[in-house]
Amino acid sequence: MPTDPSIADRRAAILDRIARAATEAGRAASDVTLVAVSKLQPQEKIAAILDAGQRVFGENRVQEAAGRWAGENRREGLELRLIGPLQSNKAAEAVALFDVIETVDREKIAGALAEAMAKSGRTPRLYVQVNTGEEPQKAGVAPAAADAFIARCRDLGLSIEGLMCIPPEREPAGLHFALLRKIAERNGVGKLSMGMSGDFETAVRFGATSVRVGTALFGGR
Repeated sequence: MPTDPSIADRRAAILDRIARAATEAGRAASDVTLVAVSKLQPQEKIAAILDAGQRVFGENRVQEAAGRWAGENRREGLELRLIGPLQSNKAAEAVALFDVIETVDREKIAGALAEAMAKSGRTPRLYVQVNTGEEPQKAGVAPAAADAFIARCRDLGLSIEGLMCIPPEREPAGLHFALLRKIAERNGVGKLSMGMSGDFETAVRFGATSVRVGTALFGGR
């Protein structure tokens, strides 16, 4: 029986696939950041992927991320991204911990982040989450409301670096990636966080600047 590939081998294979997809799209592989989705992963797997050279991680919950990465556990050179929903009462903790917050999706959150950033002096990079499929169970601003929301964030003094989406499972992901790119282009937003384990190569071809990969990196839990 073939042995299960190591996390380092999986990471190398995914980086190779990202590079090939970027080349096919006339892009440089260095334009795409691999975000390792570390939520719920055991510490031994995190240690293994750190040893393999991974330095950008995505977490779903503020408290879980704080337990893993805060204080002495936070290593120099790491970038932490919040990729799960944010509650307004966790805004100050999120600003203190994360380098990037990808799930800004309503005015209450935008206001809480603006206040926390003003108080702390920390300025994590911000992405607006767009619910491209308009699914009621998912967070994110509706596509038709995205332009006005981005403008409102800017009115609050927030600099929006990018947009993020999670396409519906049973629809072609490329349609949603194309929609997100169009919203970004007309609003002068340069970064696109889109693509996960099953569709990250498609996302790269549609302009993703970061892809969020969990299962394909760490294996099943």
